[in-house]
This record gives sequence, structure tokens and C-alpha cells, in this order.
Amino acid sequence: MDLLVKGVVIGAGATVLMDVWAILLWKGFGQSRPNWAPVGRWFWHLKNGTVFHDDIGKAEPYANELALGWIGHYAVGILYGVILALIAGAAWFAAPTFLPAWILGIVTVGAGWFLLQPGLGLGFAASKLANANKVRALNLVAHTVFALGLYGTALLIR
Repeated sequence: MDLLVKGVVIGAGATVLMDVWAILLWKGFGQSRPNWAPVGRWFWHLKNGTVFHDDIGKAEPYANELALGWIGHYAVGILYGVILALIAGAAWFAAPTFLPAWILGIVTVGAGWFLLQPGLGLGFAASKLANANKVRALNLVAHTVFALGLYGTALLIR
């Protein structure tokens, strides 16, 4: 049970850090503002068995899609924290190191590239976007920041 609780805490902490990173990119570097509404719409349509959309913007809207997007974003981040906790175990929490967190962070980019982005209609690894390589690079950096959050939160709670 202790590992599950610690997993929830590091997952939430890492997701917060990832969100702070996104806000810094938006405020300081003119990146698009984070918008979890399309993700909420995507989550909503999963209940009907629809995983992939040609364009999530054309899918039937859901009144609370922004809230559902935020909830889903944190639920996934927490799930990743629990996965790391269960894989790395109590020994890792006693003396956290960055490498296991970073490996998980990079592996989780695959969920975005091969599930979420095509689910939103952006193609595999954002291949339908004109700036696909930039999006991919930003995904890798964001998930590295997430990994830093996993590691940093583990250091804080040990």
C-alpha cells in the first residue's frame, strides 16, 4: 500500500511540474497555451469505443470536456507514478535516482504519439501537423520534465 500512495504522490507532483513547464513555455516563449478540452472530448468519446478521430474538433462536444481533460491528464500522470513505484520498488524510494524516472518518462511519450495524438486526429507522432518535428521535440522535453518531477517528488517524500 505504501508504494501505491508514494506512486500517487510522485505522479501528481510530476504532473504539476509538467504543467508549470507548459505555462513557462506559454508565458515566456509564446508556445500555445495548454488546452485540455480536446483531450477531455477524446476521453468522453472513449465510452462509446471511439479511440481514433479524423478531427476531434468535429466530434460531438461534451459540456464538461475541459474539466474531464484536466482530470484525465492528472489521472494518467498519477498512473505513471504508480507504475514507476511498482517497477522501481521501495529500494528506489529509499535512494531515488533519475534514470528509472527518465526511462519511464521517455517510454510514456509513446502513449501520446501512438494513442492520444492519432486519437485526436493529429496522426501518429503528430505526423499530420506542419510542425510535427517541433511537436515531437517538445513532447520529449515535456516528458523529461515529467521525469524530473517524478524524481524530485520522490526525493522530497523520502
